[in-house]
Amino acid sequence: MMMIRHFLFTLFLSISFTLSAQEQTAPSTAELENGTIEEQFEYIKKISTNYQEYKVIKLRSLEKLQNNILDSLSGYKSTIQELKVTLQENKTQINDLNQKLSTTKADFDRAVEEKDSFSIFGMLLHKNFYNNLVWGIIILLILTLVISYFRFKKSHQVTAETQQSLEDLREEFELHRRNTLERERKLNRQLVDALNKKDS
Repeated sequence: MMMIRHFLFTLFLSISFTLSAQEQTAPSTAELENGTIEEQFEYIKKISTNYQEYKVIKLRSLEKLQNNILDSLSGYKSTIQELKVTLQENKTQINDLNQKLSTTKADFDRAVEEKDSFSIFGMLLHKNFYNNLVWGIIILLILTLVISYFRFKKSHQVTAETQQSLEDLREEFELHRRNTLERERKLNRQLVDALNKKDS
């Protein structure tokens, strides 16, 4: 019994060492299944045998590597295609946003212009122009008022002088008329006296 145990123990150890040695010498196929392309090439190099200066690769491993590379390329191509579609969508979106930005900027400029100006008789006037126009009209009215005042004052003075001259002329005329009437009366009296003397 002891011998059987010893035999079983030895058998167990040898099987364990053999399996362990196989795991270390033969790389696992998991590298070929799940590894990166670089890891897959390294795996192919490890499992291939040498013939003179060449490496002999099993056809099954080479086909598996080819399928993995083609799958990776297909995945990359689909990713590139998706990125191209996304890029085109982004370009379209950027163009739309640029167009909206231009429209918004034009609306903003129009709003600022409308804010800084207003419409009079259908004409859009800028506030600065309107202020200058109003102040120009006010200054023109003040200037017209001052000129009118001085003209009125001069006209009033001329009118007063003319009225004074007219009054003086009337007085002179009245004085002349009285003198003329007085002379006429004197002459009439003298005439009447002379006629009376002649008749008498």
